[in-house]
Amino acid sequence: MKWRCTWCGKPHEENDPPCDSCGHNKFEKAIVQEGEDRDRAAAQSPSTKTVDTGTTYVWECPNCGREHVKNNPPCSRCGNPELEKTEQTYDDVERELDTPGWLEVAKPYLPVFAVLGVVFLLFATGIVPASIVPGVGTPSPPDAPGDGSQAAGLDLEATEGEIHDRLEAERESPRNYDDGLASVAEYTNRGFVAAEYGDADPEPVGLDDFGVGCSAEYRSDRVAIANAGEEFASEGALADAVVDQLLASDIAVEITGGDAAGEGVDLHAVDGTVYVAYATC
Repeated sequence: MKWRCTWCGKPHEENDPPCDSCGHNKFEKAIVQEGEDRDRAAAQSPSTKTVDTGTTYVWECPNCGREHVKNNPPCSRCGNPELEKTEQTYDDVERELDTPGWLEVAKPYLPVFAVLGVVFLLFATGIVPASIVPGVGTPSPPDAPGDGSQAAGLDLEATEGEIHDRLEAERESPRNYDDGLASVAEYTNRGFVAAEYGDADPEPVGLDDFGVGCSAEYRSDRVAIANAGEEFASEGALADAVVDQLLASDIAVEITGGDAAGEGVDLHAVDGTVYVAYATC
């Protein structure tokens, strides 16, 4: 008469669980035949009989918690020389099988999403220009002293429009007021003022940086109108003075004629003087 484990079928000489193979805690009586019949019976028995598995025990390391199916110290993880017999439970397995909801998964990343949302709104509303991101948008004009919007009550942006109108009257073929060329003129003008009134050294830029594609040769010039706030009572009067200087400049022929399709103008006032940058191509 012998005993065998009801879980794995291993024979034992005595009814002294747990099984030294799988750690199961229940044996049953077994009549084992001699020779090949005995081996066949042992091989077939576990698969041909339904048994009550009962309570299963494992051997747990008290140092690191690693579970072992056999009492075979030392611990395979930390090398602790002692193992303790404990009942095997499946609570950890059930917890691992629980599927977390999307909110639980996303919760650690909510602050990141919030920051990205604020950044998107700043760019979308124009509070922060996209040009501050390298490779995105057109270059931002250099910081320069003075004012690019008005001079002694005169609206400089309105004056830029009047300059274009007066130059159009001097031409036989119309020329568009190009926003890209206007941005080039603004960058050039502010860069000059920043260098003239301080120690600034703006980065050089090209037409491609502003998305300008020219079918004709690019030409530019710069003029200055002194005492603009004292001598000119209206935007039209200031525009007349600027046009007179541009038509007397070295690029006067390209301003009134040629194959250029667009132009841009920028005015910037510093200490009573209005600096003008003109670009065409």
